Amino acid sequence: MSEAIITANDLHLYYSKKEALKGINIALEPKKITALIGPSGCGKSTFLRCLNRMNDLIPTVTITGSINYKDEDIYAPNVDTVELRKEIGMVFQQPNPFPFSVYDNVIYGLKLKGVKDKAILDATVEECLRKANVWEETKDKLHTSALSFSGGQQQRICIARVLAVKPDIILLDEPTSALDPVSSGKIEEMLLELKEDYTIIIVTHNMQQAGRISDKTAFFLEGELIEYNDTKKIFTTPEKQETEDYISGKFG
Repeated sequence: MSEAIITANDLHLYYSKKEALKGINIALEPKKITALIGPSGCGKSTFLRCLNRMNDLIPTVTITGSINYKDEDIYAPNVDTVELRKEIGMVFQQPNPFPFSVYDNVIYGLKLKGVKDKAILDATVEECLRKANVWEETKDKLHTSALSFSGGQQQRICIARVLAVKPDIILLDEPTSALDPVSSGKIEEMLLELKEDYTIIIVTHNMQQAGRISDKTAFFLEGELIEYNDTKKIFTTPEKQETEDYISGKFG
């Protein structure tokens, strides 16, 4: 097993008094695609949002335990969440491009960093749109509003925007659930290429998708991490009965 890139230790999360995550322990490996699966409300998206502190934005949330990334607990008081979210980028279920041009969407994070060199910005836009598998559809329309593209194209533009700030880890919360099968296929293809350079953690309801693209799978149920292993093992010879019942469609 390779050295973990990010590790959760005894992670508990409460919405007011309701415990939504119950002592999660998991070590996520670099340059792999890890799928988080489980029925609705099982804690998988909540856990994903813990990894870049997106749950901080919810006033009723309390978190205990730790998440270690680069030898530091990301919940330590001195952590700069803006910097953290550049290194651990997030792509949401609904495509959410800003109401600007494609070009301005992709360079948004670089502009915040103060990058002004047009040659660098131009090169980044092309490189990231290529990596996000959407360059051919956008190259002649870079100054057109990102909102004028299809849902699948918008989602890939959002992924290009995340890539532009050079993250280590990309979190995706059901990134294809609002898309048609062709658009979903393009995103899956792209993720398989991206894992050469990035660690990818994806929440998916789609078992076939988890089976097709992920190296590791974590199965959550009622706020607990039931089983975490190589995807092939989870789907063919799971260790826990609950995992087998979920995979075989007995509930979900």
